[in-house]
Amino acid sequence: VVKAFDYVSPWKGQQQMYKLDIGWPKIPEYFTGQTFCVAVDSLHGLVYVGQRGDSVPKVLVFSEEGYFLYSWNDTVEMPHGIFVLNTAMDSSVWITDVGTGKYGHTVKQYSPSGKLMQILGTPGNAGSSLIPLQFDQPADIFVEESGDIYVVDGDGGMNNRLLKLSNDYREIWLAGANGTGIGQFKIPHSVTVDPVGRVWVADRDNKRIQVFDKVTGEWLGSWSSCFAEDGPYSVRFTADYKYLIVAQLNINRLAILAAPLVGSIGDCVMVQTIQLADETKPHLVDVDMKSGAVYVAEIGAQQVQRYVPI
Repeated sequence: VVKAFDYVSPWKGQQQMYKLDIGWPKIPEYFTGQTFCVAVDSLHGLVYVGQRGDSVPKVLVFSEEGYFLYSWNDTVEMPHGIFVLNTAMDSSVWITDVGTGKYGHTVKQYSPSGKLMQILGTPGNAGSSLIPLQFDQPADIFVEESGDIYVVDGDGGMNNRLLKLSNDYREIWLAGANGTGIGQFKIPHSVTVDPVGRVWVADRDNKRIQVFDKVTGEWLGSWSSCFAEDGPYSVRFTADYKYLIVAQLNINRLAILAAPLVGSIGDCVMVQTIQLADETKPHLVDVDMKSGAVYVAEIGAQQVQRYVPI
């Protein structure tokens, strides 16, 4: 009998897909708080890390080789999710802030050096879903090159929703409510978009991933069979879009799931797992879309680790 936790890959004897890069970062001592999120700027070879704690720099910037470059702190209170957008014109860093002070409950856009460029939401005010741009602990954000924005809101606040905004910050559509039904959420925790027009949401406390049409917001399906032990905390695609990398915080595991390229969502197929050390607590991940490296922000270990494709 195969116990639930002795998961055996359907691809018998399959080679491990990733290995830990023990040389990244060069000096781990720069992590001085709880590392909640990580985002890769694969165009410029930069890795942004959001961390929390009293009197610690909230955003650290490393080179992809693992060298610490600089940090910034202004107007970031409690970073939860982070995303880097590269357009033909410039780069920007988007951060969801779940703080309860004067900067919290917002989604903010920064220059790579940490200059605040845009605030969505009312800083310091948690709001209900009656007003689209009134967030309550917004968890994660994904921005397309077109400027369209997807926000999952939130990380345990009164809102449980997926919001699509245009590049001038108007609501295009809104999905979700608090609940367990189709298209409802209990802590929508992470969001990403694939090349064929689908939005993937880690519906954490419902222990499933839900998928929506990016144009209409229509519900397309959900995956739950892979998450009996622990809900999904993150959703990010590998560089070739063949797999989804999902962090499962409570069991200290990364799950690698086969991604359906087109057509029906079906149910999830777990291709491989990476078991992390006890109490690592992987929270959110990001993928370098050039090298394929996976970066894991670990709250328990207070570090970001890099896994490289073998």
